[in-house]
Amino acid sequence: MAAVPARAQLPNWIQQPAAPLPPPVDYLAVARKQLAMQSRFIPQTDRVGIVDFGLPSSRPRFALVDMIAGKIEMFPVTHGRGSDPQHDGWLKSFSNRVGSLATSRGGYRTGDYYWGANGSSMRLAGLEPDNNNADMRAIVVHGAWYADPSLIATQGKLGRSEGCFVFGEELLPQILYKIGPGRLLFADRLSEMPPVSAPFQLPPADPLPGMENLRRASSFSGNLPTTAD
Repeated sequence: MAAVPARAQLPNWIQQPAAPLPPPVDYLAVARKQLAMQSRFIPQTDRVGIVDFGLPSSRPRFALVDMIAGKIEMFPVTHGRGSDPQHDGWLKSFSNRVGSLATSRGGYRTGDYYWGANGSSMRLAGLEPDNNNADMRAIVVHGAWYADPSLIATQGKLGRSEGCFVFGEELLPQILYKIGPGRLLFADRLSEMPPVSAPFQLPPADPLPGMENLRRASSFSGNLPTTAD
């Protein structure tokens, strides 16, 4: 009987799958800190929702933290149109003002389930000066088509809400079930946004002090052209 040939040895980069990237922030530590700060308002401490608005809407940025097992699940979630007027997928600012259509930062207590204009939803109570208008602004958790993760593949970002925390309609039942009433939902810019490049500026027309006698070297004489061919 012929011997079975040994399996060819593949390079390590093929044999070993790449390890998943760690979360950009220690969301478990953030959840512990925020629970300690808001403990008198939060009766259920087994799970916490952390929304990292330092990440764009093209990234999963709602961290559902299991405080008992220490596990974290990540899901995409929207931000308000008032926080992203350019609609490029990045939250630029927070607002608690009525009519701002923006996202508010801070800690919320999750409330009752209800059926509203957007179907199954969950009320939120703002616990801080930065979000204490949540009830007046009707800031809630709900689902919508414009939060479907499939949009990330086609347009590179989710749609925008009017300040609510909106999930894809297929994800919503899981989110509502796991976060449940009486728990902490905390939102802030936790990850570092990439630096914004400063616009290019031409040097000043007048020479700087001490450089009055310097001349620009060039292959031609006369004034430099002001437009390109």
